[in-house]
Amino acid sequence: MTKSISYPIRIGTRGSELAIWQANAVRDALTAAHGLSENDTEIVVIRTTGDRITDRALLEAGGKGLFTKEIEEALLAGSIHLAVHSAKDMPTQLPDGLVLAAYLPRADIRDALIARSVDRFSDLPEGARIGTASLRRAALIRRLRPDLQTALIRGNVHTRLSKVADGQFDATLLATAGLTRLGLEHEITEQLDTERFPPACGQGAVTVECRAGDSPTCGLLAAIDHAPTRLAVTCERAFLHVLDGSCRTPIAGLAQLDEETLSFTGQVLSPDGSECHTGSGGGSAADAEAIGLDIGRSLRGRLPSLLLQQLGIT
Repeated sequence: MTKSISYPIRIGTRGSELAIWQANAVRDALTAAHGLSENDTEIVVIRTTGDRITDRALLEAGGKGLFTKEIEEALLAGSIHLAVHSAKDMPTQLPDGLVLAAYLPRADIRDALIARSVDRFSDLPEGARIGTASLRRAALIRRLRPDLQTALIRGNVHTRLSKVADGQFDATLLATAGLTRLGLEHEITEQLDTERFPPACGQGAVTVECRAGDSPTCGLLAAIDHAPTRLAVTCERAFLHVLDGSCRTPIAGLAQLDEETLSFTGQVLSPDGSECHTGSGGGSAADAEAIGLDIGRSLRGRLPSLLLQQLGIT
């Protein structure tokens, strides 16, 4: 056990049930790796701007950094040792002095359909109202089924499920990983394949952020870092960084490892789903970041100028 770290190790997190689950998963991993006692760790709940805004899309309020800003401020101030995040919520540009020091093993990367009266996405009736807060999911829905309506749905997982159950929406799409972590897999109507619904970059992965200069904490986290997940998400985040990195653009990306080889496929869509541009490639897993950057740059160079303007990609 590292001697120079100050105990208890303070783990910062958002306060949603899913965020608390993730923070506890990191605490359990650290406890198992280092033989820590119950009193050696402490969960610190920090309410973020993104948690307070539930009536409009994140794009209108400033993007995905709204879920990390206050937690990262606490990290930089030294009031917490580390912060636990959903990897897909993380901006691609971190504040100076912070690093993503560990990833837990990635869970199911697929989206799931939760519907009131049908068993499959293809069975949704014409004009059905689908709730989503994701530009990616909305664009994919419109691409596959332009006859469906999409509308903003915000709130935690239980809130979104209740809005479908009480008829405010005919269906919604949520990450399978989050539903499974909360023991809600029985709510899933259909698991959506990644050919039709490629996931968000980082979907299904939990990442841990800490101060770059905090060697004791970085050392503790190194013991729980899952290398295959790190490599895959590093590639996806590099692709995302080239193209956008916030919530303004419908982007999907999935990197997959086969021993020492990594393959990646990414998509950029127009918000209405009428355009879909794909890039793919691969190479040595050790070159994960370079693969993501190269495919992102190649795809960006092929995007029509009108779409670049529409998406605000400069």
